[in-house]
Amino acid sequence: MVKYDPKSWFSLIFKIHKDGTTRQLFPVIVILSILTAAYCYLEIEILQSRLKHTMAFHSLVGFVLSLLLVFRTNTAYERWWDGRKQWGSLVNNSRNLSTKISALVPRENKDQRELIRILISNYGFALKEHLREGVKFEELEKHPNIDIDVMKKLNHIPSALAQILYIEILKLKEQNHISDTQLIVIDQEYKSMLDITGACERIKNTPIPFSYNSFIKKFIFMYVISLPFGAITSFGYATIFVVAFMFYILASLELIAEEIEDPFGRDANDLPTDNLCETIKENLIQIFD
Repeated sequence: MVKYDPKSWFSLIFKIHKDGTTRQLFPVIVILSILTAAYCYLEIEILQSRLKHTMAFHSLVGFVLSLLLVFRTNTAYERWWDGRKQWGSLVNNSRNLSTKISALVPRENKDQRELIRILISNYGFALKEHLREGVKFEELEKHPNIDIDVMKKLNHIPSALAQILYIEILKLKEQNHISDTQLIVIDQEYKSMLDITGACERIKNTPIPFSYNSFIKKFIFMYVISLPFGAITSFGYATIFVVAFMFYILASLELIAEEIEDPFGRDANDLPTDNLCETIKENLIQIFD
């Protein structure tokens, strides 16, 4: 996630990020400008503007297109914000669960306390990469009771870690470190972690419907390609810049929506899940100290 000062206007206006839409769209804008320039030359110099043109059609279509893009952007941001809320809940639940267990398990049980801390901390790291290409086992803290070789053969590492964690919680119950009532409270925190995983998987695995996504891209393409036919009478050779600018605006909105609708990757505008996992780890070390 890009860190920036939202109050610094000039840095935001003139800064071009390496993953920004300008860099991605620049080749297409150049090609589109060349095609528009060729049409302008044909219309103005050869045909000498004998054809009649009007912007009325593009004005109406542009209004409809703007409504579609607003809905598209809002839907994508809603998914981004939902993901952020889920990860915020994971941070809170990790702290709550750790605080309760740390207070209940005697300090003399150092190995048991350390195992539980590692399991809760590793859960965040495993979930982070589970929502990407796959779990990076080198990021997970090691412990004799966590068999990494066995986990490498599994498809859902967060669930495997959660299972070991619950076994340790039940051991605490058998050792009379926690009562039945306390187990119910802890179980709610434990269940919330699994619910968060399911919610994140829902966001990750349920993209915007294909037909809707495809229709918007086709709509933008047809609108921009046909725009010179309506704009040339009013703008002349300036139509080149008008078409390029309109394409930049419309395509940028679509690209931004595409990027933020899956907020768990490594794109510039994705969630800072790496930092959140480090935050969880640091908090748990302090809690179990």
